[in-house]
Amino acid sequence: MSGATLVFATRNPGKLREVRALLSALPVRVLGLDDAVRVTLPEEGEDYAGNAAAKARAAALASGWAALGDDSGLEVDALAGAPGARSARLGTSDAERNERLLAALAGLPAERRGARFVCVAALAMPGASALKVAIARGECAGRILAAPRGAGGFGYDPLFEPSEAAARGRSFAELPAAEKDRLSHRGRAFRALLPAIEAYLRS
Repeated sequence: MSGATLVFATRNPGKLREVRALLSALPVRVLGLDDAVRVTLPEEGEDYAGNAAAKARAAALASGWAALGDDSGLEVDALAGAPGARSARLGTSDAERNERLLAALAGLPAERRGARFVCVAALAMPGASALKVAIARGECAGRILAAPRGAGGFGYDPLFEPSEAAARGRSFAELPAAEKDRLSHRGRAFRALLPAIEAYLRS
């Protein structure tokens, strides 16, 4: 299918920029909610997959196009996996969320600051009678830094140092965008979802 449109159920410009880059090789334009359709997204629960699928379904039903959704979170070992699916609800801005996370880990040495980013991506596809939804998951292990570093990215990126040797010593916010996409939880989730997106575009 040439010139197909997908709606990505987000108003986060950073997420939209990353997903457009990840899908740039496909014959598809990706619109964010601010570009495409007025829709009220469902309240988020505690389950990444359920949240991602619900967002994608809502955007697909409102727009009539196939839609993408994602839900992601930062799981910190010392906080028993918190904030997890509540990561975006830890504060009202990136700065506030980062400050709260640092306060919760104050005084912990580097070896006790292990964490991982998790992302689940969903594709909701209009069908004859119901929406079909494909799901994929991606993760990136690392640790939480003692202070923010870097000017790129968004969210918790300045505090997260991935454990991959190629990136060690740099936060997500210090990595070039292409390198972050290669390593990140979102990059891995959407690459895992690519076969479902490609199959839909061929249908």
